[in-house]
Amino acid sequence: MTMAFNLLRGLATLCGLLMVVMGLNFILDPAAAVAQLGMPLLPGDQGRSTQLGDLTAFFLSMGAMILLGTWTGNRTWLYAAVMLMGGTALFRTLAYALHGADFATQEIVVEVISSIILLLMASKLPAKPV
Repeated sequence: MTMAFNLLRGLATLCGLLMVVMGLNFILDPAAAVAQLGMPLLPGDQGRSTQLGDLTAFFLSMGAMILLGTWTGNRTWLYAAVMLMGGTALFRTLAYALHGADFATQEIVVEVISSIILLLMASKLPAKPV
């Protein structure tokens, strides 16, 4: 394995670990977790259930996909994570363009760069049958 491959693998693994930490934070300290994303913790009703359930699943699943891709060498997992990460950047942009949301420049840049890292990592892995 080359130094470039090891660097990509390390960066991709870091992305996965950060997603897992974010997901665990929604379980351990939900108020802080949502504050990191610029939102209040919703009242203790269906809204909070959706907010915490959906976001926990999103971050833990994406982190697991990234780690599975980097650890097993199966690029399919990385492509699945890119669909979520890149989709998030796209739909944040649409929220800005169509629904009056603030343009989340910092978050979108991180999501795009992370997606590029994951795509580069995936391109270095051999195709495996599904």
